[in-house]
Amino acid sequence: MSNHDAFSLWTELDVYLFRAGKHFKLYEKFGAHEAVVDGENGIYFSVWAPNAKEVSVIGNFNNWKHSKNFLTGRWDQSGIWETFIPKLKISDVYKYSIKTQKNEFLEKSDPFAVKMEQAMQAGSVIASTWYAWHDEKWLLKRQHIPVMKTPISVYEMHLGSWRKNKNNPDEFLTYREIASELIPYVKEMGFSHVEFMPVMEYPYDPSWGYQITGFYAASSRFGAPTDLMFLIDQLHQNDIGVILDWVPSHFPGDANGLHRFDSSFLYEHEDPRKGFHPDWKSYIFNYGRPEVKSFLISNAMFWLDRYHADGLRVDAVTSMLHLDYSRNDGEWEPNIHGGNVNLEAKSFLQDFNLAVHKNFPDVVTIAEESSDFPKLTKSVSEDGIGFDMKWMMGWMHDTLDYFKKDPVYRKFHQDLVTFTSLYMFNENYMMPLSHDEVVHGKSSLIYKMAGDEWQKYANLRALYLYMFTNPGAKLLFMGSEFAQTNEWNFETQLDWDLLKYPIHAQLQLFVKELNKIYSREKALFELNFDKHGFEWVNGDDRDHSIFIYLRKGKSKSEKLMIILNLTPNSMDYQVGVDDKKWKILLNSDDKKFGGSGIIPNINKILSKKLMGRAYTMDLRLPPLSGLILKNEH
Repeated sequence: MSNHDAFSLWTELDVYLFRAGKHFKLYEKFGAHEAVVDGENGIYFSVWAPNAKEVSVIGNFNNWKHSKNFLTGRWDQSGIWETFIPKLKISDVYKYSIKTQKNEFLEKSDPFAVKMEQAMQAGSVIASTWYAWHDEKWLLKRQHIPVMKTPISVYEMHLGSWRKNKNNPDEFLTYREIASELIPYVKEMGFSHVEFMPVMEYPYDPSWGYQITGFYAASSRFGAPTDLMFLIDQLHQNDIGVILDWVPSHFPGDANGLHRFDSSFLYEHEDPRKGFHPDWKSYIFNYGRPEVKSFLISNAMFWLDRYHADGLRVDAVTSMLHLDYSRNDGEWEPNIHGGNVNLEAKSFLQDFNLAVHKNFPDVVTIAEESSDFPKLTKSVSEDGIGFDMKWMMGWMHDTLDYFKKDPVYRKFHQDLVTFTSLYMFNENYMMPLSHDEVVHGKSSLIYKMAGDEWQKYANLRALYLYMFTNPGAKLLFMGSEFAQTNEWNFETQLDWDLLKYPIHAQLQLFVKELNKIYSREKALFELNFDKHGFEWVNGDDRDHSIFIYLRKGKSKSEKLMIILNLTPNSMDYQVGVDDKKWKILLNSDDKKFGGSGIIPNINKILSKKLMGRAYTMDLRLPPLSGLILKNEH
């Protein structure tokens, strides 16, 4: 054995933790790493392939020959293969050639590659993730101001279709070009965070990034890993947080990917009832295999550590937790208790959240989960899953269903709005109006709204005011802030030209004003996840489709009243109040937002009990509108 072959980044403790499912920094061991051995510069390679008969590195440096650069299998039965190859350098392209027990050769991309080629059978690219960060102030602020106690307003976006290259609309903007345009826009709009749909490498554009082949590789569509770091660094320097979509639920069957990596079911579960996703035709990770758990949790750590992400939104949690997800009777096997919960996936998600919060206590984890799975945002010590937040899918579907209805019939569907208050504090919720709602024939948000053109915009303004004044964090998909009329199309940029029309620019101005008020008024965020922050004044006026509620901060002086009139009729209305002094903070019917301009004057406040309160406020309600009133002391 040469000294080169004897070189290793692995210790016995590393191997033990990996095999126990408790090594959460595998990216420091596996993959391709610059090293110096016996005075020679080169690259150290390490890969997990326990069923392989032989493993070699092939690449542009050895004419892709299987017999040139072999890896040595470790003596400890870990299935880890490793080698050092001198004179290799950054930007060299490589794959692993894996000889199976049947003497077949598989050519696989490196599961830990930090960069990959843009091709269906992409090679891995030797690259560095060293970057000189300048976001110290942001990270310090993150440590001292818990994000869950701040106004969280998220701008969800797909990097490939937010904007295109002005000179060539078929070309993507690079990470650095995006930084120069995105940051001033998000700052101007007042969003606290951006959420990027998957930035991990994926071969198939129509998957939007959710069919990942390079879990550790930043998509090379937009530049190098350090270019993505630059984008995140610049966002942080401008006080904008970054949430990344993360997909530990499944992976595609591409020949160069994780599927049958060493000809065995290595990363996926071998039982197709647990290992194959019937909807997405993809493969489900084997959450009960310790090495796979180490791979996935290390992947989460990688994006938090190397890329300074402020949060991870975990995709498709419902499919992970339910054995019968999208399966008919006989197509799934109950767990040991006879139920439909995937206990291995549950344990994995608990371990993931524990590890994240131990190593990055100031980072948030968010579950995209559409069932009523219990205790998703409760601590693991309470047998919860340990997420910080959960997408409030029920609210999204009920609310959009309500706003689609002709106002004439809304009085029969009042419960679609009030029902969510029965469970809004069962979990810590994020209220999403996400990309999933504006694709596949569902239409854009503006065209989901009922009525003629004026009514559609009035309804959308009222919907946004309702969302921003309800408890919970907020999320709005790109383009929705200016009423994108077409459904989202991943192949083209947003219809920015719409902003030359006043009604679109006015809606954009309204969203900007909502963000401003949300970030300023403590009543709207201090108790976002606390039942004491919300109180119904009247949710029962079905005949007028009116909803009235209070939002409260920690101090009694922090109190707002929200009034929604969801009919196209302006009316004088009486509201029960506990205080005599109120002012209008925001009227969605204001002319500057595209409304009719009816002024919601507070005519008088009478010393007469109403709605169980000491006084009666008499005011004018504009049509299809939302009002925010502030209590004055």
